[in-house]
Formats: sequence, structure tokens, C-alpha cells
Amino acid sequence: MVRPSQQLHAWREPPALLSAATVLLLRDGPDGFEVLMTRRSMTASFAPGAYVFPGGGIDPADAASHDLATRRPTQSSQHLTEAIAAIRESFEELGLLLARHPDGRWADAADIAAMDRKAPFAEQCRARGLKLAAEGVFVLAHWQTDRDLPRRFDVPFLAARMPEHQTPDADEHEQFEPVWVRPADALERHRAGQFFIIYPTIRTLERLQAYRTVDHVLQACAVNEAPLWHSCPRAGWLAGKEQRYMEHEAPFGELELVCPDGQLLHHLDWQTSHPVALLKNVQRLTAPNPGFMTGPGTNSYVVGDPDTGYIVIDPGPDDPEHLERLWRAAGGDVRQIVCTHSHPDHSPGALPLQALCARHAAQRGGHAPPILGLPSGPTSRRDSQFAPDRALAHGERLVLAPASGAAEGTHTLRVLHTPGHASNHLCLVLEEDGLLFSGDHILNGSTTVIDPPDGNMDAYLQSLDALSEACTAHAIRFILPAHGYVLGHAPDAIAQLKAHRLKREAKVAAAMAALPGGSHDDWVRLAYDDVPERLWPVAKRSLLAHVERVQSLAGSHG
Repeated sequence: MVRPSQQLHAWREPPALLSAATVLLLRDGPDGFEVLMTRRSMTASFAPGAYVFPGGGIDPADAASHDLATRRPTQSSQHLTEAIAAIRESFEELGLLLARHPDGRWADAADIAAMDRKAPFAEQCRARGLKLAAEGVFVLAHWQTDRDLPRRFDVPFLAARMPEHQTPDADEHEQFEPVWVRPADALERHRAGQFFIIYPTIRTLERLQAYRTVDHVLQACAVNEAPLWHSCPRAGWLAGKEQRYMEHEAPFGELELVCPDGQLLHHLDWQTSHPVALLKNVQRLTAPNPGFMTGPGTNSYVVGDPDTGYIVIDPGPDDPEHLERLWRAAGGDVRQIVCTHSHPDHSPGALPLQALCARHAAQRGGHAPPILGLPSGPTSRRDSQFAPDRALAHGERLVLAPASGAAEGTHTLRVLHTPGHASNHLCLVLEEDGLLFSGDHILNGSTTVIDPPDGNMDAYLQSLDALSEACTAHAIRFILPAHGYVLGHAPDAIAQLKAHRLKREAKVAAAMAALPGGSHDDWVRLAYDDVPERLWPVAKRSLLAHVERVQSLAGSHG
């Protein structure tokens, strides 16, 4: 866990969550399934004027009405309560009644007309002998309102088929203008400014586009009786505008690190003119070398504080202005320079940064900081030659300690040798704060290239396993990559990356089996058919690494 003393902003407790339930009523239309949406009142306290799915707060009476509902054997008591709440809200807001008579007939217009939408719901259903059709209400998703908003809800998004022979009739108090709309059409109308919808509605509609029919949606929900996704979005600033992100999106982990309580304070724009503070003891300065292989540029990190001095991780290319900014970010007190590996976007800046520090240190009678890392191997390319002043050992600790010797002010980087992307690749763990500086071993937004002979897929996968173990040993939660934003939930990110690599390897093996006499060009077409063709030249490098591993494994089993 990150030490509270290193957080940039004072903690602000987010507002408490209120329990609610929302239901997506679905029907099959001639051009695909449709969902029922209504417009909220312009005076509503939450999302005024927005088109939403019907729903509302969960009442104690909903939990007390289980005997009034039919349920699936696998439907939990909590999900049953949520389904009952959704059925009740659908009746109160839209005059729709997901209930059946004892003989199995759906409630009809006569039943609805005989009931008072403002009177206690459960009592009226009991009086008419109706059973709530909760067995047909499935959990689609689970949303929590963003932490920065003044009013927050904890809301299951449920899905159910619209009863036949019923017509929505808005209460004209909370809900207006019921409309059936295909998810794609709702999104298009929203983009055109004709259909205002809020963030969780947008994201839900986007995901629904993957389904063809109502049955398709409900069957997906029924598989595990669990939400298809969970989300409590986080917000940041990008290009001067407020932007929100779900857990799987690239900026989410960075927002979680910098503003764990959800305050809307962090700017996500990539720029090279000044460092971005991620914590009090961690700054990121992105080099001005954006490109196809480097993304927004190489991230150089400055770790430490004025009391301890600083370690610079990955000074990047030999760019004088970038190196000057790194020196200034460290207040001129660079104690050590560490390169995660020898590739040309990571290590060439080390010597000129050392020389810059030496010139200033000489004026004060000080010393130039040493360059640390692992020397490039004999398999490295000509543009990736690197010779540190001292080779780091696996498990070695680099300690920045204040003059007072106070443990709270100490910053310790533990070295992990992680070959795979490069034979001399290493990662660094900031032990006190559970941070992993991953170099190019783990990136945000793409997978790293494994380029033989210096790159090796088997070594890469073994290094992922070692990093997974390090996450447990050092309580690592965040990964700070050399390209892209900070990643959160480090163990999950590593597991997903390994699963992706093994899935790709299975496709490579299948391509090799299908075309045993094929070339790498033949195999890349099959194994990377889900990747744009313009990326295949780069993909072929990792394909070769997979091929080597597949052949090696086959040989060992032969």
C-alpha cells in the first residue's frame, strides 16, 4: 500500500453509497433487440433530463417480500431482493407489472388498472394473488457512482424480457416519454445531441451492442449468476475536459494511484515540458520521443525527495532538454541513474545525464552519480549496447535515506532481474509503497515485443511468474511502465498479460500445425488475424519468439 505520507492530496471521504436497482426491459424488434428508456424529470436531484432505464431505491419491504416472488434455484437472496425492487419500480414509474397469476398468466391491463401505483405494492399483489416474476430478472452489471460526485448509488443493472401485451405509461412525475430504442441508435442520437444519457448508461449500451437478441443477453447473464462487469468509474482531466474511465481503460490505474478517494484533480495529458507528480516521492517525465513503438514516449521516473536525494530510472534517449528537465526535477541531487535495459529509447541518456550531474557536482565538490543496471548481452543489437558503472544483482536494494535516518522517510528500490524482452532487463520495486517500475516488461495499452535472439519468450513468461510472486511478497498494487499510464491491480494485470501470451501462443501452435511447411508470413496471418495487418511486421518478431518456444516445448516432450 502507498504510504499516506506520500500521497499528493489530503484524503476526502467520498459520500456514502445508497442502495438502488435499475432494470433494462428488453424486447426483440425487427432490426435487433430494443431496450426501454425514459426521460428523468428536469427537476430531479440526480441526472435531470437524462434518458435512463427505470429503477430506484431498494426498500426494506422488498427484502420482506421474498415469499411473493418466484425465483431461480441459483438466484441468491440479495439478487432476489434487487429483482423485487426493480419489479416494484417498473410498476410505480411505468405501470408495468412483471407478475403472473397462479395459472401462469401474465398480469394484464385489468390488473394494472385495478392497482394504485402510489399504494404499497406488495400488499396489492398479495390481494390479487399475483406472484412477482423475479426468476426472469437477471443481473447484467454492477455499478457504483463515481467517488467525486455528491450523490452516490450502489446499483445492480438488471435485465428482463418485457411482458407481452403491456404498454409503458410514465408516471409524469419522475419519468417521462418512455421510448423503445436499439442500443446503437440510442448512442448515435446521444452523439448527435438529441438524446442525453449519462456515463454508466452510455457504457452499458456500448456493451449491449455485442448481443443480437434478448435471449442472447439473458443467457449471458444466467451463466454464472454474477454481473458481467463491475465498475466504479474514476475521473480526470484530459484536453481541458472532465473524462471518466472504467477499470479496464488505460488511465484508471493512474487515477486510482494519484487520487484514491476519487477527487477530480489529476491531468492526464501527455506532455514533455515538465514532470508529472504521481506521489510526493515519484515523478514521471515523458521523453519527447513518441512513436509507433514508444507510444506517447519513454517514461523516465524520478524517485525520492529533497531530504533523501533522487534516483532516476530510465533517462531515455540522449535528448539534452529532456535530461536537463530530469536534473531539475531532482533538484540537482541525482544520487544514482538506473537503466531497466539497454534499448535505445531507455539507456542512451544515462552517460550525458551523468556528465551533466558531474559538471554541477564539481562546482560543489561532489561526485557524479553512478550508472547502474545490467550490461547488454552478446545477443543484443548494435544500437542496444550498454555498460553500467556497476552491474546490479538480483534482489539488491538501493536505499535513499534521509539524513535523520528516519524509516518513514526512506525509499527502497529492490532489483529484480526479469529477462525476456531483453536479456539484461530488470524491474524495480519501491518496497515502502508497493510500486513496480516495470520498464518494457509490462506496458499499458499494448503488449511488449519479444524480439529474438536477445528476447526470449520462455524467459519472459518465467519473469512474469517472478513478478507475480513479487506482488505477493511486497504487496505491489501499482505498475509504473516505461510507456503509458500507471496500471492498477498489479496481480490481475500480470495474470491477464500471461493469459494473453499463452492464448496467442496457442494460436501460433495451431497455425504451425495447420501449415507445417508455412513461412512466418503465413503463420502471422493466422495467429494474428485479430491484429491490423499494418502491425504484422512487428508481430512477426514476437511470433518468432513463440515459434522458438513451441518448438522447444515439442522437443522436450518428444
